Order: sequence, then structure tokens, then C-alpha cells
Amino acid sequence: MSLSCRYAAQCCARQLRATTTVRTSTALVQHRITRRNNSTEAINPKIAGIVDQISQLTLLETADLVSSLKSRLNIPDMPIGGFAAAAAPAAPAAQAAEAEEEAAPAAAEKTLFNVKLVKFDAGSKPKIIKEVKNLLGLSLVDSKKFVESAPKMMKESVPKDEAEKIMATLKELGATVEME
Repeated sequence: MSLSCRYAAQCCARQLRATTTVRTSTALVQHRITRRNNSTEAINPKIAGIVDQISQLTLLETADLVSSLKSRLNIPDMPIGGFAAAAAPAAPAAQAAEAEEEAAPAAAEKTLFNVKLVKFDAGSKPKIIKEVKNLLGLSLVDSKKFVESAPKMMKESVPKDEAEKIMATLKELGATVEME
């Protein structure tokens, strides 16, 4: 179960535990929804009915609801760990694309490149960490771990002009970068 599903299920369970009164009428539910949102807008009775039904579900029923909504609406599970975890599944696809590029005739000019951080000067490590953080969108801790684990692939399937910009920036800071 993904993080967002788990969070929704926990919120529903918390709400069910906190509510000790039995809801007998739709008017009571509509009043609570209006008060909770502090909204002056009129609530659609159809939506209010759905909210009432969902709020009466158990934790397991809520989890089943979330999974069936995901499958019906074709919503993919979000990976836990954010950007760094999302980059990992992209690697096999990029390798497949790279294999197709290599299979292309040698006369065709290569347009997509991989940028690899090979090594760096110890004195310029903080500057390189900051630049890697900005380029890859990682947290400061993840950027530090990334730089310290050099040699490592920074970006895959990058257009030539962007790859050259990345290389120039990192070389100015004291890093050794390769474009493959």
C-alpha cells in the first residue's frame, strides 16, 4: 500500500475512533461537513452522501476502496522516497533506449547523452554538493551521499546542449564529468 493510501486509511480510522456519536441523519453529517470546512458554499447532497458513506467505513474497507479507485481510475502507486526512488525505475527504460541508440547506424548523430560524475576535488566538495542538489532536485543529505559515491551516473538521456552545460558547470567547480 502506498504512502498516500496508508495516510488516508489512518486519517479515516482516526476520525472513526474520535467520533463516538451515531450519525442518524444526513442533516447532522451535512452540518459537520460545513463546520469542518468553514465554507459558505452549498454542499452537493450527492457528495455529502458519499462522504457520509465513506466516513462510516472501517479501516479495511477504506483500504479496499482506495485500491479499487486506483485500479478503476488508472492511478499508479507513488513510490516511497520521492525523487530518488522515482529515478530508479527510469534506469531500465533509459538503458533500453540507449541499447536502441547503439543499434542505430553509426552515421546517425547521437542526440541524447548520459552525464556521469567521475571524481571531484576534496576542496570543492561543498560547491559540487550544492550544484548536484540544484541539478537533480535532491535533498542536501542525498546530494552529499550522491557526490561521495562517485563515480556515479548523474543524468541519463539528456540532450547534448544540456549535458554540455552540466559538464561546464561542474568542471568549473572542480569535478571530473564524462558525457557518454
